[in-house]
Amino acid sequence: MRIGVVDIGTNSTRLLVADVAPRGVTVLDRDSIVTRLGQGVDATGRLADEAMDRVRAALRQYRERLDAQQTERDVAVLTSAVRDAANGPAFVDEVAGDYRLRAQVLTGDEEARLTFLGATSDRDPQDDTPVVVIDIGGGSTELVVGHGKDIDFHESTQAGVVRQTERHLPSDPPTEQELKALAADVRDVFAAAVPHDVKRAVAKAIAVAGTATQLAAIDQHLDPYDPERVHGHVLSLARIEAILTALASLPLAERRSIIGLHPDRAPTIVAGCVLLVEALKTFGLDSVEISEHDILRGAALSATE
Repeated sequence: MRIGVVDIGTNSTRLLVADVAPRGVTVLDRDSIVTRLGQGVDATGRLADEAMDRVRAALRQYRERLDAQQTERDVAVLTSAVRDAANGPAFVDEVAGDYRLRAQVLTGDEEARLTFLGATSDRDPQDDTPVVVIDIGGGSTELVVGHGKDIDFHESTQAGVVRQTERHLPSDPPTEQELKALAADVRDVFAAAVPHDVKRAVAKAIAVAGTATQLAAIDQHLDPYDPERVHGHVLSLARIEAILTALASLPLAERRSIIGLHPDRAPTIVAGCVLLVEALKTFGLDSVEISEHDILRGAALSATE
């Protein structure tokens, strides 16, 4: 079945078109546009008009591409920013009606299930190694622990790249004090979210979504971006910390020109690095595998059930 999935997140609006069959998933089209739907939601409790306009522009383009691919089923998943916004329900209705998408605001449970399903879709189902999937978004970070295809624990934390950038990093470049405050905030959020026995059980980490894939591209100096080289790339904690130090030392204008980093992700990549570093430290891990397979693939697989 040919499935179209649009992921309307806090920081980006993404597209996946794929043929989903018992033998596997064949990707036909994929894209990501930084739309920052979560702009100001943490402070105002509402989706900003200009942020919704950016998403609308992306959806118009995606609708044309879905029609061109003659998809049989089109779904949209909406996450943290829409869950947190007073005008979120009205925007969901607009997405469904104007762009012909089965629009669903995911609960934390649903987001965890789809993220884990996507991230582990091409792994050996007999591999029982306890793994944490780290999904760093704009308004939240999902921590999903499981083995094989089974989820043992998950938590949707209120810490994301847009939210934490707005809260802690007003300076350009950020000051040492701001970075320390951000790290302390995230550390406390993760510590409170994950029980000690869950932290101790995990043996491996997989990171998905924009922060993780951009760090893999930066590490390999990828220009243009190459998803095949990003998928499966392993980053050590020490390497992520080194990239963080380099990025945080630069003003935004210079960060935008870093090879491997999409210019639109430059405003939030520092906070993303901090979130990934603190997530790994929470679980006592010294490396992470980067995956291109995330909630988009999970939603595509789920749409055929």
